[in-house]
Formats: sequence, C-alpha cells, structure tokens
Amino acid sequence: MSDELEVLEEWAGTLLAKLEPGERRKLLGQVARDLRRNQQRRIAAQKAPDGTAYAPRKRARGGLRGKRGRIRSQMFVKLRTARWMSARTSASELSVGFEPRAARIARIHQYGMSDRTGSGQRVIRYHKRSLLGLTLEDAEAMRAALIGIFDLR
Repeated sequence: MSDELEVLEEWAGTLLAKLEPGERRKLLGQVARDLRRNQQRRIAAQKAPDGTAYAPRKRARGGLRGKRGRIRSQMFVKLRTARWMSARTSASELSVGFEPRAARIARIHQYGMSDRTGSGQRVIRYHKRSLLGLTLEDAEAMRAALIGIFDLR
C-alpha cells in the first residue's frame, strides 16, 4: 500500500502544482473532509483499513450481566467524532488525524501498546486496532476528485 501511496502522491503533486493556491486549498479541503468521513465510517464499522474486523473487547469481570444478554458497546464512539478527529489542510498538504488529547488513546490502539487505565491501576496490553489508514477506495476517491477538478476547468 505504501508504494501505491507514493505513486498517488507523485501523480497528485504534478496535477496540484498546476492549480492556483486558493483552488488547491479548496480542493484539498474537500478531499480531507471526504477522507475523514470515510475514516469515521470505517471506525464505526469496527474495521481496519485492510478490511479485517477489530479484535473484540475483553469481557468485563463480574459485570451486571453474565454471558447471556450482554450488550457489547462499540469502541471509539467519541474518538471518531469531528471534535476529536480533525481534517487539516494548507495550500500544499492535507492531513487527517486526532486532536492531541485523543491522539494518545488513538496511538495506543493503532500500534497495540500498553497503558494504565487509571492512576494506580495495572498495565494493560491493548490489541492492535488500526484506526487511521488509507484504503484503496480512499485512493480512488482522491483520484476522482483530482480528475473532477480538471474536468470542470
């Protein structure tokens, strides 16, 4: 996927160089918003960029309900909101990421790191759950947006 991303970046760079800075910023803003929306949908579907499902949460010990009738809540409900997941652009680049306070939580899950759930609590090792990543559909949507802007000119 990284090779494809490099090819897309090189191809898009030559096309974007032909645009005025204002047009470029507007186009990159639209692409960044679309990319963030796709990331949010994928996180809501609990899927990694490669299409595999996230590792499920561990069962809570001694919860209110036993094995039967247990309602499993989705992971990362607040993390995927526009408040915590940002899309930023400039005249030359775009980025989709998390705000600093949420980035710590996202990084722990993205790379499968260890963390304490609270002060004085034991260290817990989290499963690797890729939150951000570029899918083939995202790359195709970016290509389509770039081609679309030149068709309108």
